[in-house]
This record gives sequence, structure tokens and C-alpha cells, in this order.
Amino acid sequence: MAEKEISLNRGLQGIYLDRTNTTFIDGKEGVLEYSGYNIDDLAENSTFEETSYLLMYGRLPNKKQLSEFDSSLKDARVLHQKTYDIIDIVKDSHPMDVLRTAISSISSFDEDRDDFSEEAIIRKGIKLTSQVPIIVMSHNRMRKGLDPIESSKTLSHAANFLYMLEGEKPSEDTAGLMDTDFVVHADHGCNASAFTTRIVTGTNADFYGSITAGIAALSGPSHGGAAEGVMELVKDVGTADNAASHVKNLLANRERVMGFGHRVYKAADPRAKHLKEGVKRLSEEKGETEWYDILLAVQEAMTPYARRGIHANVDFFAGAVYYLLGIPSDLFVPIFAVGRIPGWTIQILEQMRHNILIRPLLQYTGERSKEYISIDNRG
Repeated sequence: MAEKEISLNRGLQGIYLDRTNTTFIDGKEGVLEYSGYNIDDLAENSTFEETSYLLMYGRLPNKKQLSEFDSSLKDARVLHQKTYDIIDIVKDSHPMDVLRTAISSISSFDEDRDDFSEEAIIRKGIKLTSQVPIIVMSHNRMRKGLDPIESSKTLSHAANFLYMLEGEKPSEDTAGLMDTDFVVHADHGCNASAFTTRIVTGTNADFYGSITAGIAALSGPSHGGAAEGVMELVKDVGTADNAASHVKNLLANRERVMGFGHRVYKAADPRAKHLKEGVKRLSEEKGETEWYDILLAVQEAMTPYARRGIHANVDFFAGAVYYLLGIPSDLFVPIFAVGRIPGWTIQILEQMRHNILIRPLLQYTGERSKEYISIDNRG
């Protein structure tokens, strides 16, 4: 009897896992929407707090709802002392490893750990949205032998994140740029980390287990590491005049030009333009316009590849934003996680609403029906 023909979809590319009401992506046209709202409108008019509410509840809040949501976020800006102790124990590890370990520990101090109701999941999502920035910035100081900076109870989410870096209140423009960065990173459909949170949720594991797994997936350089790689590229280029030859050499050696191309987008990444202008303003404010000039020159050198669907992605400009703000390069990926907690929260909720164990198949291609030989008779 002939074996059944199997169609492989490596990487599950093109496979629809489930339905969603959260994020719509049209990679061919370069469209991204959260709950029906275009990312252009959200990046230009919304805030991270409002966008987080939109993702978690599926609708834009009114003034009262947003005020209450914002208060909940601010009230959650506190870590258990034992979490600080754990951060201190592992402070010499990579920031993503510290973040993963710290989040895992938070479940031990949550009395509602085993409450799987939608209200509890959103409550935990709000708490982690506020606490992940504290973990990232506290570790950054503790590894330098410095005390963590206590969170502000009045600053916005983005401004508070930057405040915890050095204890200096950021300018309105700088905080606004960081806020935009968080908005455009808040969710992006069923990418590797979101898929990971769904897989773990499918086993009926707790919320923190799913988020911890998502952090682990994000830590891989093929998923979250492009922003850090972009700044390494910019430093290697050195000056705008060197960009064309440097790019040519990279491509001739079949090396990747970091910050270009995307698994989904074959048109321009709709998130990138909202950080591009911000990098220009920030570089002028900091008096370091050479970085922006190099980015433009690299982008110009890559223009011929746009017809193949290879465009600058969001990480191409995000890395420069973080660098100009004085954020260490190994925090670039954790910043991705800071903005992504609301998205992971709703991904987990959507999975729970119609939960099913995610169990794909593997096509076996090895030998079969082999004879077992006792160890005494093996050559």
C-alpha cells in the first residue's frame, strides 16, 4: 500500500493556527492594524497606555476607562523584594536571561497564580506590563553596583522607563518617541514568541509560564536581535561615505544587512517610518547626526533590493533610538519585551477562550522495522 503523500510546510509558513480579533497584517501591502485601527493612526495619535487598553479589551477606552487603566498600571509599579534578590543573584547573566528568571519568580508571589479567568489574566497582564520595565532597568543598575531607581508614580509608562535609566526625567519629545516605539512593538500577530505563548497556554500552563516561554523565544537572535545588530552595522560602516561599499561587500559575501527584510512584509514595514523621523529629531537634539546620516546612506544603498521585497524594518531605526538615548546595546531586546507584554497578554487570552493542545506532526524519514540486536552481538 502506497504511503499517503504529505505536504510539508516548514516553519508552519502559510498555516492558519486560529482566528483572531486582535492584529491584522497585510505583508504584501504593508498594513498593520490593532483591533481594526491602523498603526499609522495609533503611532501618531495614541499612547502606549491607550494602545495597551485597546489590545487587552478590543476597544478604545473613554476618558474614565483610560484614567482607571493608567492608575492600575501606575499602582503596579513595584516589585517584591525577593524578585530584587533573584535579580541580584543572576545579575551577571544576559539581561534576557535575567528577565526570564525574574518573571518566572513573580508567579511565586502571586496569590492568583492559578486563577485562569479573563479578569485575572488581564490583571496579571497589567501588572507585568508595569513590572517588566522595572526588572530591566533595575538589573541594568544592579549589575553596575548601583541601587535601582524607584519608579515614578506620576510619569507616563514610556517616561518612567527612561527615568529609571539614570534618574533623570526625559524631555517631552524623548518620552514621546519612546512611547511611539512601545506602540509599534505592542503586538505583531502570531510571530515566534507569540506562538510560543500560545503553545504553552494550550497545555493549560499558568500565565507566567507562557510569558516566560515567550521571553525565551524572543531572546533568539533570529527573532529579537536585529536592533542590536543594526547598531553594530552602523559602527562598522563608520561614515555615510562608506555605506555603499560596505553594503556591497556584505552582500558579495552573502552576509545579512541587519535591519532589512521581514518574514511577513514584502512592502515597507509600516512601523519603520514612525521611528525614522524620531531618529532624525533625536540625533539633532543629541548633536550626533552622523548616526542618522549613516542609516540613510545604508538605506539608499539597499534601494535596489526593494523590488525584491527587502525593505528597512522597524528594528533598523529602533536600534538608533535606543543608542542615542544611552541605553546599553544588550538591553535592546528586553525593550522589545517591555512593549510586547500587552500583545502577549491578549494572545494568551485568545488561546484560552477556545483552548486546544497545539500538537503538529513531523514526517518521519528514517529507517523502519529494524531488527533489535542484543548488545553482546553488536559490532
